[in-house]
Amino acid sequence: MVNWRLKIAVLGGARADYIHALHQLYGPIVRIAPNEIAINDPASFKDIHKIGSGFNKTNWYEYLNTNGVGKCPGVFNITNPKEHAARRKLLARGFSQRHIREQWESVVREKVDLAVARIKSNATSGTADVLKWWTYLATDVSAHLMFGESFHMLESGKRVPYIEALEKATICSAISWELPLVYWIGRRLPFPAMRAIFYANSVLLEQGGVAIKNSKSQEYQTSNIFATAINEAEKGDGTMTDEEVQTEAGNLIVAGSDTTGITLTYLTWCVLKQPALQKALEEEVSEADGLLTDASLEQLPILNAVIEETLRLYGAAPATLPRLTPKGGATFKDYYIPAGTVVGTQSYSLHRDPQLFANPDKFDHTRWLPPNELSPLAKAVFSPFGAGSRVCIGIHLARMELRLATAKFFRECKGAKLAPSTTDESMKPVNFFLITPQAHKCEIVM
Repeated sequence: MVNWRLKIAVLGGARADYIHALHQLYGPIVRIAPNEIAINDPASFKDIHKIGSGFNKTNWYEYLNTNGVGKCPGVFNITNPKEHAARRKLLARGFSQRHIREQWESVVREKVDLAVARIKSNATSGTADVLKWWTYLATDVSAHLMFGESFHMLESGKRVPYIEALEKATICSAISWELPLVYWIGRRLPFPAMRAIFYANSVLLEQGGVAIKNSKSQEYQTSNIFATAINEAEKGDGTMTDEEVQTEAGNLIVAGSDTTGITLTYLTWCVLKQPALQKALEEEVSEADGLLTDASLEQLPILNAVIEETLRLYGAAPATLPRLTPKGGATFKDYYIPAGTVVGTQSYSLHRDPQLFANPDKFDHTRWLPPNELSPLAKAVFSPFGAGSRVCIGIHLARMELRLATAKFFRECKGAKLAPSTTDESMKPVNFFLITPQAHKCEIVM
């Protein structure tokens, strides 16, 4: 038996909204498919996602491997906890906050400066689509760190074939899971447009070879992230094969490009909708002394409150995190869940719990500022980057980009306004795997 309403919601970009509506109607524990339970309960969330809980990732994640059928899984896709821990250990130093700041902050700052300059130029002469430029920023940063070579999309103002292939591969992954028959048929159709979707992975694999080449550079510290990982592997018992480097490069581009670009877009939109907040933020970043560094910006209260509130309401990946109930089953809110049942929590609903976040649908950055104080439970369910041992490995890079780009934009583009084309309706989030504005753009003017 298939829940066709859920399938239709997924294909229509409304999975998170659909499940949230079910929770509002039926409560925190809802059966959404024959073997899948949606859970919107803070205590249950903590039990599922705490380290060592036994609730492992389901094979749904294997379908999200951007490098094609039969290729090895990456740190995001690995379902076995021990294998995941070993891979994450190899990547951990390269993604640590200290290493990112020491080795890559200058690269990020350079690209942030270019992105803001392009936005300001476009907005001064007409309109600037910040979704476009923020996505180009995040993608160029990710490409530089993963492959050792930028895509130079900020310079050219154009998308590269890799990104187009990446979007097609993501669509393909969703189809393969939700509609396997359509996937099977699609891979066998001879039409060029269809083959471009179902065989987009060949472009990704080719680019992955660049990551392999640069990972073996003698200058392991500054060639790419994987050079650091391989250096770590050589110190211990771990290994990282060429195929694994290729896989991780593709997966981490997915994790680090649209996600950060989307978050910056919604942050810009939310702040420009509130003139008083915009003025306060502009003054705060303008009064910051000297060079804007990630460490110094981490101390600015309004800047960081705005980032947190954007992540709460418009985190790029707000939908279900499916996990498999371990042997012996589990009990949530007096409901016994048998072993082997898929259980899922979604930040979209948890972040909108009125018991944890007052007026949850309102963008209110002051909830993150003294004297307001979120409860320990609210802090525990705040999960825009995932939770537990599976929290996003690129969290420090993402936060650096968010801080530097937000500060630079509101320092350089004082008085920016939303263009008439940017409305609440045009910015309504559509949720496939990630959210995106319904209009696929967010235009501003100076």
